Amino acid sequence: MKKIILIIAVTFGLVACDLDQLPMDAISPETFFNTENDLLLYTNSFYNALPSAEDVYNEDVDNVVKNSLRDELQGTRVVPTSGGGWSWTTLRNINYFLANSGKCPDPKAVAKYNGLARFFRAYFYFGMVKRYGDVPWYSQPIEEKDEASLTKARDPRAMVMDSVMADLDYAIANLDASRQVSTITKYTALALKSRIGLYEGTFRKYHPEFKLSGSDKFLDAAISASEDLMKNSGYTIYKATPSTAYLKFFSSDNAIVDEVILARDFSDELQVYHNLNYYTMTASYGKPGLEKKLVNSYLMADGSRFTDVKGYETMQFFDEVQNRDPRLSQTIRTPGYTRIGETAQLVPEFGATVTGYQLIKFVSTPKWDTFGKDITDMPIFRYAEVLLNYAEAKAEKGTLTQDDLDKSIKLIRDRVGMPNINLIEANKNPDPYQAQQYSQLSGSNVGVILEIRRERRVELVMENFFRWDDIIRWKEGQLLTKTYKGMYFPGAGSYDLDRNGKVDLIIYEGEKPSATGAQILKLGSEILLENGNKGGNIVVNGHINKKFNEARDYLYPIATQELLLNPNLVQNPNW
Repeated sequence: MKKIILIIAVTFGLVACDLDQLPMDAISPETFFNTENDLLLYTNSFYNALPSAEDVYNEDVDNVVKNSLRDELQGTRVVPTSGGGWSWTTLRNINYFLANSGKCPDPKAVAKYNGLARFFRAYFYFGMVKRYGDVPWYSQPIEEKDEASLTKARDPRAMVMDSVMADLDYAIANLDASRQVSTITKYTALALKSRIGLYEGTFRKYHPEFKLSGSDKFLDAAISASEDLMKNSGYTIYKATPSTAYLKFFSSDNAIVDEVILARDFSDELQVYHNLNYYTMTASYGKPGLEKKLVNSYLMADGSRFTDVKGYETMQFFDEVQNRDPRLSQTIRTPGYTRIGETAQLVPEFGATVTGYQLIKFVSTPKWDTFGKDITDMPIFRYAEVLLNYAEAKAEKGTLTQDDLDKSIKLIRDRVGMPNINLIEANKNPDPYQAQQYSQLSGSNVGVILEIRRERRVELVMENFFRWDDIIRWKEGQLLTKTYKGMYFPGAGSYDLDRNGKVDLIIYEGEKPSATGAQILKLGSEILLENGNKGGNIVVNGHINKKFNEARDYLYPIATQELLLNPNLVQNPNW
């Protein structure tokens, strides 16, 4: 039986409250917090803060594109009247617990569950800092008449992030040192510290406009947390046949505990489902597909660069996916693709993907294709991310060695039989295609940083909105303004996508052909090519002028109502 993340909908966990409201109608500190079971029951509600399945797989930045665009990509965000993410209910519940947990007479239980609470406080504040920058730090529940606390100004980001790391250090010291895929442990806290350290360290490095020092301190924290996991946890990269290992890992009903540190669990028995299969195979959710620049970024199977191949720009689908990094054919439909447990070979369905590169990552057996009836577990933290964090942090610090790559990136690439990064060669010959995308890089380590960024993009695509965070921390918002593209077609005509002798797609002008057994798309309406009837790459949302304001859009605005309620709050720059 699958283990299920215990999310108890207790009243005190779900009550709609703000900083000045106590859940006194739900529990009384005089009669609660007396046993370890009380502490367990209260802290179970914290797990509601973790990403939902949709929060994991529903990426839509420049890795996975859809037929509509978020406001962040169009540059149309506005200052909201209320809400907008400036919510403190989760924090209030955590701090209320920390203020009362000491009533339990078992000091070991108190330390353990305080560690869990402080993990979630760190997790909460990391999300707030990413969104707003400076935010008020609260370590205690706010009393109803505590006007000074309720109207305090934002604390400096530096102070808040130091407090976040202190919370994580406490969690690491006091949580169980065990591998439990559905429960927060010491290793989950180490993984979060690795993630936060890399984010904050690189954000400070690439955003001098915020005048934040201490980049190396956070990169060191990412390195040390990653090393602790690498040396002491027993996690490893899941391996199977290279041609299927990556796909099997993500399509497994049960999270593979060798690699997954924490997952959101789903169960047919308990009727806890998500919608992944349906999402990737219908037109109902934006017809997601990989973007062309990401497809171009997958290496050849021998480790050489696809974008060094003559004529790669006008290569058609069948040719461009041959002899590539096996993760490409385990992320999208390529010639020969069959559903798990099936034998029928399937080509991309243009009714389900705007780019032609149809997603298969996380897609499980046809049994779970019904709307809202999928049960594959969703990884929130996994070991491969920790290895990527480690390599990138060391590269950004300038301390990366070939041995570091051998014990991090190599393990990830070994899964699919890909050659490792060669440090000397990467720095000697940086990839011009990658360098063109990342405008902020300079120095002697550019080549290997580009390769690690490539690896991160390929390995973590469609997971946890990592790509948005990466673009923000690297200060590469300009990437979001580029035209999103898909497959290349030379123009109208009939296309055998898998070269099996059967026409799979007809792109036509004028009268619709009467052919059967093929997908039929009208050029100029149902499919748009870069150069019209002269062919080119599919263009997605080409009519929308995407904008990114470099002086504003790396942070979100605070709602007008919050500024009125608290005169000591100051709006983020240029909003």
